[in-house]
Amino acid sequence: MSRDVMEYDVLIVGAGPAGLSAAIRLKQLSQANNQELSVCVLEKGAEVGSHIFSGAVLDPKALQELFPDWQALGAPLHTPVNQDTFVVLGEEKAWPLPAWSLPPLMRNHGNYIISLGEVCRWLAGQAEALGVEIYTGFSAQSPSYDAQGRMSGVITGDMGLDKQGQPTANYTPGIEIRAKYTLVAEGTRGSLTKQLEARYGLRAASSPAKYGIGFKEVWRVKPEHHQKGLVAHTLGWPLDASTGGGGFVYHHGEHLVSVGYVVHLDYRNPYVSPFDVFQTYKTHPKLKALLQGGQRLSYGARAISEGGVQSLPEMVFPGGVLLGCSAGLVNVPKIKGTHYAMKSGMLAAESVFEGIVEGSPEVLTSYPQALRASWVWQELFAVRNVKPYLSRWGTWAGTLLGGIEMWLASWDIRLPWTLKHNAADHATLAEASQSRQPVYAKPDGVLTFDKLSSVSLCNISHDDQQPCHLKLAVADRAVRVNLPRFAGPEQYYCPAGVYEFVEQAGEKILQINAQNCIHCKTCDIKDPTQNITWVPPEGGSGPNYVSQ
Repeated sequence: MSRDVMEYDVLIVGAGPAGLSAAIRLKQLSQANNQELSVCVLEKGAEVGSHIFSGAVLDPKALQELFPDWQALGAPLHTPVNQDTFVVLGEEKAWPLPAWSLPPLMRNHGNYIISLGEVCRWLAGQAEALGVEIYTGFSAQSPSYDAQGRMSGVITGDMGLDKQGQPTANYTPGIEIRAKYTLVAEGTRGSLTKQLEARYGLRAASSPAKYGIGFKEVWRVKPEHHQKGLVAHTLGWPLDASTGGGGFVYHHGEHLVSVGYVVHLDYRNPYVSPFDVFQTYKTHPKLKALLQGGQRLSYGARAISEGGVQSLPEMVFPGGVLLGCSAGLVNVPKIKGTHYAMKSGMLAAESVFEGIVEGSPEVLTSYPQALRASWVWQELFAVRNVKPYLSRWGTWAGTLLGGIEMWLASWDIRLPWTLKHNAADHATLAEASQSRQPVYAKPDGVLTFDKLSSVSLCNISHDDQQPCHLKLAVADRAVRVNLPRFAGPEQYYCPAGVYEFVEQAGEKILQINAQNCIHCKTCDIKDPTQNITWVPPEGGSGPNYVSQ
């Protein structure tokens, strides 16, 4: 059965803040210049925002540039930050840092607590009003290339395959979508991005990519516990000083609190369970008092880019560019990337539009040049050494060194060095024989929960009969290598109970419960032998976070 072919001027993969901002900017430019321009956005989720789970803090500067009248247009920024705290936690105590001690770039004055999914749905409405075509439930499975090796678009995933990958009666082949330019905005550790990096050697000159895994739950708390507009960040317990990470609490909406935790994925102990770190975090007296008598409404987890400017790949390749988290534009100490993603989409759109008008593909090189000249680069360059400091010298010395450098940057003093990352996250695990298993809080079903009850809140939709989207390079490597050397870390790092070591016919095997997968991609990042590859499942599959 042959594939249908659709053609556009510009194809954008991913309806997140980067992709939608690029689409909007392209249409704004085309209308301002009386230029006809066809723009298509592909989104693998069932709806725009269904794979975006974030009670985030948004710096509105990119939105202000994209839509100077965003307030009149009804952008869903309803909760301005009115209080900003940073707290160091011990097991029982908490020590708030004075506001004056925080570097200016870590403060949240002028920012908003948002639902990122809601903001993306609003951006999608603005894009469609401008004439952008958005197709949800279609995953970009692989790039397509022309005879010169230039990316010419994507091929979407086939539908209606059985577990063995064979066509069923409902089989529909994927569509080839061709475009003059393809903008890849599929988020952190995207499968398309990985293929493009390998083909074009986009990471040949950069430090290894670095990641964290971020968790979040949305709770409805008692009215007397709610402080609308409060943003709190924490450092310390329950992680030890050699394992990087920290927590956050955002008060927004009608008595809603987004409580979350980020664990840096360069940890050494193979027994570390980031999910259980997060659950234990909530048992601290400060968190327990806040959540007591409340109701957990939702749960999610996603990988986060943490490498900084030294880990950025080449963002331009023949036929397209990388945007936002696909490139790794995240500020680690601020735990922010949305406004960088939006600005990168806008700058890429301007380069692409120039290329279409001039008929010159080479003009795309103006995109990274414009990015380096923008406030995005200025902010990311100022914090470039924070993550290496934490990785090399641990939480306390790393935080002190990073804080000093950020203060110097606020006074326009730039230190002359840029520290590189020593190793990729999958290469940092110690042997199980050299490690001790941490003790975590037991699930009580009130404050702390197990993985499966948490996954049930993700509204996952995976057809049990579709092919497994978690691919093993060597079927028995997990049992032969990972289990004896590293205690089978996949059973610990996965936040959804996807990986289990079970006995079958008297032998251990790795069982993959792909139907539990919430698309965090931690397995693709942290597996010590790089044996697991995450690929998009059938379009529309996965979590559905639209309700939050």
